[in-house]
Amino acid sequence: MTVFAALGDSTTAGYGDRVKGGWRGWAPILARSLGVRLYNCSTSGARAHDIERDQLPRALAVRPAIAAVLIGTNDTLRDPFDAARFEGHLDRSVAALRESGAEVMTIRLPAPGAIFGLPGPLARPLARRMVELNGAADRVAARYDTLHFNAAGHPDSYRPEMWSVDRLHPSERGHRFLAGSYYDLLEERGVVKALLADGLDPARPTPEPTNRPPSKLAQALWLSTAGTQWMIRRSTDLLPGLTRLAWSEWRHGSPAADLDLLDPVPGKVA
Repeated sequence: MTVFAALGDSTTAGYGDRVKGGWRGWAPILARSLGVRLYNCSTSGARAHDIERDQLPRALAVRPAIAAVLIGTNDTLRDPFDAARFEGHLDRSVAALRESGAEVMTIRLPAPGAIFGLPGPLARPLARRMVELNGAADRVAARYDTLHFNAAGHPDSYRPEMWSVDRLHPSERGHRFLAGSYYDLLEERGVVKALLADGLDPARPTPEPTNRPPSKLAQALWLSTAGTQWMIRRSTDLLPGLTRLAWSEWRHGSPAADLDLLDPVPGKVA
């Protein structure tokens, strides 16, 4: 049976798409629509070095025909930030999977500040980091001819219903959006046709959620419990670094030429 190995962080682990028994997410949705066997190697909180060190050996061991390497959010949000090191880890991971014969899916991510609705002085440093990481991802994608989804450049990425209440992970609709987008890229590459020739019956996953979205009460309960804990962790981790970056930008000024890079897609999450 054709094997699909998914490498990544909490998004690929399915966070934001809760089903009975835990999390599902875009990778199982896509695997089911293709009729392939999924090995999900992703872990919550993973950064690019975690993928190369921990997830890549497990993925190569199952000899995947299809693989995904979706990473970058945690590398953007956390310190130390090093775009060159990120590119090195991503390059070696993608190269190994391509050399093994796998079709590899990668991503260009939207800036988290646009999703969180952060004020400009805090959003801009995050956006600049994401511009650097997306540039690295673009170079790796071009180098190894990956199936590279430009989520940063797609207006649907910024629709509020695509995100769960934490504004960090996709909702079920957002996960289905990812699954459908990668199905389209696989179809363009001829992978879907090859699966049909192998006797499988792939079909594009439906974009419509099958579960009810959480009620306002459920969202409020999350914000008052897990959401509060998340904010406390980020307040001691992310916010001090962002504040330093914002202060540095204010002191030295932001080049006007960079401003178009910070919000490349019209529309904001309300």
